[in-house]
Amino acid sequence: MYYKKYGNTDMMVSAVGLGTMRYDEEDIKAGRLEKCAEIPLYALEKGINYWDTAPLYCDDKSEIVTGIALSQVQRSDVYVTSKVNLGTLKQDTSRDAFRRRLETSLARLKTDYIDFYHMWCMLNLDSWQRHMDTIYRFFEEAKAEGLIRNIVFSSHMQGNDIEKVVETGKFKGMLIGYNALNYRFRQSGIKAAHEKGMGVVVMNPLGGGMIPQNPEAFSYLTEGTDLTVPQAALRFVASHKEITVALAGCTTKQHVDDAVKAVENLEEKTAEEVAAQYEGKGVSLNNLCTGCAYCKGCPKGIEIPKFMDSYNQYILTGRKEAITDRLSGHWSVKKEMAAECIGCGNCERQCTQHLPIIERLKEIGTM
Repeated sequence: MYYKKYGNTDMMVSAVGLGTMRYDEEDIKAGRLEKCAEIPLYALEKGINYWDTAPLYCDDKSEIVTGIALSQVQRSDVYVTSKVNLGTLKQDTSRDAFRRRLETSLARLKTDYIDFYHMWCMLNLDSWQRHMDTIYRFFEEAKAEGLIRNIVFSSHMQGNDIEKVVETGKFKGMLIGYNALNYRFRQSGIKAAHEKGMGVVVMNPLGGGMIPQNPEAFSYLTEGTDLTVPQAALRFVASHKEITVALAGCTTKQHVDDAVKAVENLEEKTAEEVAAQYEGKGVSLNNLCTGCAYCKGCPKGIEIPKFMDSYNQYILTGRKEAITDRLSGHWSVKKEMAAECIGCGNCERQCTQHLPIIERLKEIGTM
């Protein structure tokens, strides 16, 4: 396993981390949690010492499964994370609510402390400021007590907004979505964090499944390697000097093996060098929806993630009819629904890719 130093700390973490949001769905529903725990245990055998979990993952069982595994290993051998925000606190901004949430995570994880505790899912600067004003002081309290070791945040903001958060000096590291789809508008953020001495952990390195589902469009990532497209996409992220850990969501031991292979003999490069290597190759990647679904909640009931997924097919193939083929054949959604958009802008404000959703819906609605 290839290891990197986490920011300006003395912690050495694996270049790929275990994302625990993809434990086997059937096993989770059947209550076979011990079986699911075999995945993090196997990951540690292979050298993956960074495990990322959170409330609500896997029908709210991820922390429990991860805790089963954590209780079977030397605690100091693993760096474990969890997360909290106003949503998981049910908008209760009190100290007691924060402590209940933290204590629940600690109990589920069967540990006395969490190595990295995230202020979770900051979509924009307004969201970040609201969390800073209401619950950041509770993070500081918990850190002073040794219940959490490092205060970090997770974000879907653009690079320039991330820079503003980084400049506050309030966080030891950050977790962001970064991949071959969106690297251009997130680069300034990871560079700023790296220069500030922060650790940078990346989620969604496969673009929400978009990359492995379209291997021909992303085959350029594999040039000069013996890697598969998913492995190469993971290596793309891990190869950044500014990035500490690339998270890989693993359901099977084979997924773990794939993640490990992706960083064998890793060579680190700066973000500029990586961009120069791949610039001009592939499709116009920043225009693709990564399927995060934060745009859900349309007042007219339009299933926006399905429409944006279908628009991806047009970008990838150049065929407008691919949109309707996807809507009807894959999603069983009528394209006419797109015309019901009232242009309220709620979806665009929530979009982590900052895509022109309203414009695309109008285009689909008039096809």
